[in-house]
Amino acid sequence: MMSVNIICVGKLKESYLREGCAEYAKRLGAYCRVNIIEVAEERASDNPKEAEMAQILQREGERIIAKIPKGSAVVPLCIEGQEYSSPDFSALIEKISLEVSAVSFIIGGSFGLSEEVKRLGKTKLSFGKMTLPHQLARMVLLEQIYRAFSISNNSKYHK
Repeated sequence: MMSVNIICVGKLKESYLREGCAEYAKRLGAYCRVNIIEVAEERASDNPKEAEMAQILQREGERIIAKIPKGSAVVPLCIEGQEYSSPDFSALIEKISLEVSAVSFIIGGSFGLSEEVKRLGKTKLSFGKMTLPHQLARMVLLEQIYRAFSISNNSKYHK
């Protein structure tokens, strides 16, 4: 059974996001092992300058990299990533599962991901040009992973 890791910066603060993520993680249990790994979010000043943002990205990036399991495919979520339809995303996960037994999706914090983290991904994923709060992106990602496995398994979830 494939392991799907969601490595993300920060904790979910809103109960509706925690409940939604828990529901999709529970549903995914039929298809894969899901691990949600949270790393600490760096605090920033009210109006951070570029140097402060770069330092935050570097520190968060180091924490993320330390949590990536050995041998796992890495898929960073970033604006410059590729957009996929749900069936294409399902095919991507199937392809990854033929190569390795684990995939780690990476969700950055408020300032995104460090270049070092992005470079680890052979494939980068984008939900489009719109900016999503990183906490909401976690729930959207879990739903899309569930949809992908549903497509692969010919479930009625994806219509």
